[in-house]
Amino acid sequence: MRQFLLPIASLLLGSAFLFFAGGVTGMHLPLRGTFEGFSSLSLGLLGTGWAIGYVTGCLSVPKIVQRAGHIRAFGVMASLACLSVLASSLLVDPIAWVAFRSLAGFAFAGAAMIVESWLTERSNPGNRGVIFGTYTMVNLAATTAGQVVLSMGPIDGFEFFVIASMFYVVALIPTAVTRTPAPAPLAQVKLDLKRLWRNSPVAVVAVTLTGVSNGSFGTLAAVYGGQVGLPIASITLFVSASILAGAFAQVPIGMISDRTDRRFVVIAIAMVALAADCIFLFADTSSANIAIASAVIFGAAIYTFYPVLVAHANDHADAGDAMQTSGGLLLMLGVGSMIGPFLGGVLMSVFGSIGLFMSTFAAHALILAFTLWRLTQRSAVAESEKSVFVPSAPTRTATPQTIILADEEVAKEMEVDEMSEQPSS
Repeated sequence: MRQFLLPIASLLLGSAFLFFAGGVTGMHLPLRGTFEGFSSLSLGLLGTGWAIGYVTGCLSVPKIVQRAGHIRAFGVMASLACLSVLASSLLVDPIAWVAFRSLAGFAFAGAAMIVESWLTERSNPGNRGVIFGTYTMVNLAATTAGQVVLSMGPIDGFEFFVIASMFYVVALIPTAVTRTPAPAPLAQVKLDLKRLWRNSPVAVVAVTLTGVSNGSFGTLAAVYGGQVGLPIASITLFVSASILAGAFAQVPIGMISDRTDRRFVVIAIAMVALAADCIFLFADTSSANIAIASAVIFGAAIYTFYPVLVAHANDHADAGDAMQTSGGLLLMLGVGSMIGPFLGGVLMSVFGSIGLFMSTFAAHALILAFTLWRLTQRSAVAESEKSVFVPSAPTRTATPQTIILADEEVAKEMEVDEMSEQPSS
């Protein structure tokens, strides 16, 4: 393993700094906004802004990299992310923060895509699993560390703005001095909704609703924790526990889904998610132990929806369509992530803290109902035609490059496409 990881250590280090800064900012802004008296709707719009910027970045950054090159483009992205954080510290206004958050989402998507394209270039079928697994663990650990840092100081000062800005800048250094050759151009994905719908209506609907659920929780979970009276340290554990549970649950869920009709797995996950929703809606979660335990159940469910649904869609996709299918669903997840924080913010403004889980309950109930109905409309795919389940990071950080890095078959397709495009001598 050492011989695989040493050549990419600088890239992994740069990615760790990037995700650490993202973890700090993603947790700090909702908490600081609550302290400043921002409405739940305004705080929800922070997530909507992030999702808009992130999807825009996934679509447009490949063209920027093609023009400026990987290293200079990465410098631009890190600079924009740093700018968004510093601007947020100077102009404490909910509308301005939404715009700054959108800029951060754009920059974060671009920076992640550039690092991932480098990692893809440095991997091969023999070490791709090791590299992707290490990359995922590094990012998860860095994000969690960034969230936990917020328990170490007051949220009403400028310190956490500075810390996040510093790490966005430090993320520049490993990629700037790396000797790793610049990779091939970034992957570009176009959304073909009709094609996705023909492949799998369940995946299209459920992935969009997963974006609604995960986007609202990812943005407003810290706000919920503050409204029910949890201290800052418990809020960080509340959010981090859900993400870690989602990460650990993916392997067993994936193994089960590879051995049965994945729609049954989606139904089971939806039922667990609904049970967790009910705990938050009807139980007293002002106790940190109850809240964190419930978050573990909730995270283990909601963060396993997406990889199961992508695998289900690829089961029905034509040969050679894996990148188009997975990339299209990634964009649909982004669309849902635009809607979810706004919806959750509105419901929290009207109904208080439980409004967050009213929005997630509605999303999970619709996933359950639609999947049950689709069971009556299409038979299960044959075992011999099923694709392989690919785990994904349980946060809103996947890009088209992540798909290539994670999926060996997609990487092979991209290599074939690039070879076919080369002029013959």
